[in-house]
Amino acid sequence: MKKLHGRKMIAPIIITIIIVMYYIGFAAVCFLMPIPLGLGLIFGFIPLVLAGVIIYVLVERIHEIRSGIEDDLSQY
Repeated sequence: MKKLHGRKMIAPIIITIIIVMYYIGFAAVCFLMPIPLGLGLIFGFIPLVLAGVIIYVLVERIHEIRSGIEDDLSQY
């Protein structure tokens, strides 16, 4: 049973890692670009917030998988 849970967690983890790396890279570029400080902070802060939200959603999804709650679509 645990092996099945592990397989269901692989795709969300990989996709989350890719997206979070993209957002962190985008934020780093915004902080390092020669643009006004306010714009750099705004454009750099938003991707970091989105990365945090994506990590939170991943943690919630892992809890769902471990508790055995399947996708909502399968219940209909």
